[in-house]
Amino acid sequence: MSGRQQPPGVGMRVRDPATPLWWGTIALRIVTLVFAVGTVLVHSEQYQRPWLAWTVCAAMTAWTAVTTVVYARERLRRHWLVIADVGLTAGLMLTSPLVLSDLQYEALHPLITTVWAAVPPIAAGARFGATGGVIAGLVMAVATGFARLEVNLDVARDGVLLTASGLLIGMTATTARRSQDALARAMRTEAATAERERLARSIHDSVLQVLARVRRRGTEFGGEAAELATLAGEQEIALRSLVSTKPVSANDGGSADLRAALQVQATPRFQVSAPAGEVLLPAGVVAELAAVVKEALANVEQHAGVQARAWVLLEDLAREVAITVRDDGPGISEGRLEVAAEQGHLGVAESIKGRVAALGGTISLETGPGAGTEWEIRVPKPRETVRPRYRKGRAVR
Repeated sequence: MSGRQQPPGVGMRVRDPATPLWWGTIALRIVTLVFAVGTVLVHSEQYQRPWLAWTVCAAMTAWTAVTTVVYARERLRRHWLVIADVGLTAGLMLTSPLVLSDLQYEALHPLITTVWAAVPPIAAGARFGATGGVIAGLVMAVATGFARLEVNLDVARDGVLLTASGLLIGMTATTARRSQDALARAMRTEAATAERERLARSIHDSVLQVLARVRRRGTEFGGEAAELATLAGEQEIALRSLVSTKPVSANDGGSADLRAALQVQATPRFQVSAPAGEVLLPAGVVAELAAVVKEALANVEQHAGVQARAWVLLEDLAREVAITVRDDGPGISEGRLEVAAEQGHLGVAESIKGRVAALGGTISLETGPGAGTEWEIRVPKPRETVRPRYRKGRAVR
């Protein structure tokens, strides 16, 4: 048995946060059933078909028992059962014209189901959210109109109340589930951050100290030891950058921080400059742009020489992001990229230009013998990530 603890929520069954709403639904159904049975008991002699009234009461009682068992257990709260709840309740309500007498209709006597019919929109809201609750409320409102044989102020009032109850319970259930999801993500992030900090302390106490000692002692000895010292210094800087950079992950809306994704590519030879705040884009776009920059830096590593340096500049503009990758290498001679493509070397054509084109962006190249190489990449932001500019008290897109 491992002694390593799992992050909160891992391997555990998470309780539906809307469970209290289901228990409230059960309680309301029982209370309204008692009221409906009492109404039938008091007015049974006035019905034109008392036996049908008692049959409907028996069906209501049986269905109340079924839904009490089902709604009390999370694994049994199937969507089709809630839909059946709405349909069965509406069907029982529509027996009212066969049960109530003409005098009862003239006196606006309650329908055979009375307030028991108010429960399905609440159950639908708890199961499906606001939309499901509203639809169930509308179904019950229409059934009420047919059962009343007319549409009057009372029918309209009941329809508004049924729809509003489904809407409010649905919004409450949705908010509760979203809050639980946000809390679970926050707990996972906290656990991951704590683990990362623990690893960072461990690395600092061991690996980084060893690299720092190798760099210092190698510099003192000189010769080949100095070369090893340089390599150790580069790895020390790269490792410090890795453990101090926030992990790149998608947030609630599926966005990720492009700034963090580029910063992890910094090395002693490759510097990354970016805005102070996050640069949020869809996670897929971030992954593609990070791959473009990685390929550009790989080309510097492979073709520009071991002494070449590179600079990556990220700019967060109003409607687009701009990335500049510049190096001080020997540059690219005219026609070299075309020849490479013809020979089957498609790193620039596919990994860089192809990715940018797929994102709907543009890319330009400035280079020449002895002039270094500079890529400028511009990719438009999706509309949902464009930050509004404010002018005279109103937002301008």
